[in-house]
Amino acid sequence: MDKSRSAPRRRNPRAISPAESSSDELAAGSEHDEAERRRASWTIHKGFTPQRPQQQDRRYSDSESTDELAVDANEYWRTSRSRRRSRSPVNRHTRRDSESQGSSGEPVDEDMESSNEQEAPGDTDAWSDRSATPVPPPVPPKPDHLNYKEKFVMRGHIRGVSAVQFSPDCSMIASAGADSDLKVWDTATGRLIHTFEGHLAGISTLAWTPDGQWIATGSDDKTIRFWNVKTLRAHPRIFSGHHNYVYQIAFTPKGNILVSGSYDEAVFMWDVRRGSVMRSLPAHSDPVAGIDVVHDGTLIVSCALDGLIRIWDTISGQCLRTLVMEDNPPATCVKFSPNGHYVLAWTLDGCIRMWSYLESRVIKTFQGHVNNKYSLSGCFGLYGSPNIKYEPPLAFAVSGSEDGAIIFWDIVSKQILQRIDVHEGVVLGVHAGTLNGKRMIVSCGMDKTVRLFEEVSEDGSQPGEEDAASADSNMRDDHPTDDADGDNAMTDASGLPSAAATPAEDVTMT
Repeated sequence: MDKSRSAPRRRNPRAISPAESSSDELAAGSEHDEAERRRASWTIHKGFTPQRPQQQDRRYSDSESTDELAVDANEYWRTSRSRRRSRSPVNRHTRRDSESQGSSGEPVDEDMESSNEQEAPGDTDAWSDRSATPVPPPVPPKPDHLNYKEKFVMRGHIRGVSAVQFSPDCSMIASAGADSDLKVWDTATGRLIHTFEGHLAGISTLAWTPDGQWIATGSDDKTIRFWNVKTLRAHPRIFSGHHNYVYQIAFTPKGNILVSGSYDEAVFMWDVRRGSVMRSLPAHSDPVAGIDVVHDGTLIVSCALDGLIRIWDTISGQCLRTLVMEDNPPATCVKFSPNGHYVLAWTLDGCIRMWSYLESRVIKTFQGHVNNKYSLSGCFGLYGSPNIKYEPPLAFAVSGSEDGAIIFWDIVSKQILQRIDVHEGVVLGVHAGTLNGKRMIVSCGMDKTVRLFEEVSEDGSQPGEEDAASADSNMRDDHPTDDADGDNAMTDASGLPSAAATPAEDVTMT
């Protein structure tokens, strides 16, 4: 037996070169010996000292393998994206190895270096893996004021004007008052289109049909009459049935039912086609001063000088809610909000209250106007930049005042957005509309004028707007008083002087 194969071999602990190895070791056929000789050869001839492989950079993978190519591809790219690496991790790795130390030889903060790379202009790699999720734009600031300017002053009524309203398309304005005349004006020019005559006493209220073809008026002569704005003729049928002054009227959305409130303390529902009363609601124990219909026609709201506000079901005629204040001030006007969830009520204590009628409670109270004697009215409207979609939309409430002012309140904050002092005397009615993208306000009062206001930007231009303003009904005056000129003339129950001859109409542009 060959002793060189059976005896255990001994290694020279200091010699790893072939020159120092024994002939028996060089003759050995072991693979292990062959590896030893190869390693010794590399050391002598190339000056290379084998070192322990460096641990692979763990920034690119959580794998235990030191070979980056051995990492699962999906895991590799998922980890790379989440840490905002570029699509060339090998190049970046090389760059980091060379730049991992600063000029002083100290290590550079890796997080700071990464931040600098992302913010460096022109570094496309830093931006390439950023999320594609769009960032919502910042919420635009809420305007803190409005800017309505007077455009036209329409003169022609010889007594106080108690009611004013835009047509459904806002191309025309209807106004009526104590002179018993109904006048129709062109919104764009402020010119008078026609004057309708026929009532025997002052007119306290008016309403357009939804198609804009007819105007209904309620008068102190206890009747309701219809006027056709296309043919400029009166309807032959006169709606009579109330036993006292007709004080407020409103159409349902389809225009087939007219609701009226009267000083006879009743609310009538009229069949417009037949000209007859469909239903009489024993609504209040005092004169009914305000009426409105919700936007879908299912509910009616009424208010009276007894201080009660009542919600009625249109189909059954049943009273669904009765809203009462503690001190019970007389209520003179009510309007449904555009969404139909709330009711705005004017009372003779200088307040306008917004009711949540489903909860039977007041949620807002608007103050700043004067209202102790007359039946004032107003409406809702929208404001804010037309190029910005506000959620929810920005809304205001607007009303006249007994001191000659028109006041706008923000619905949410109750802040006064604008106050316009142009009327001489009580402002009885205000209505909002939009024509050709321009928001407008029309008002009327005891100074016998109808005034049109247009919203303008701070630079004087007119801001455009989609069909925005709410459509609400009008107003009236409640207690008898002397007229605005101080004449001690006989006044009717609407609080406005009796009728007289009509002079030539006039329009003033401002």
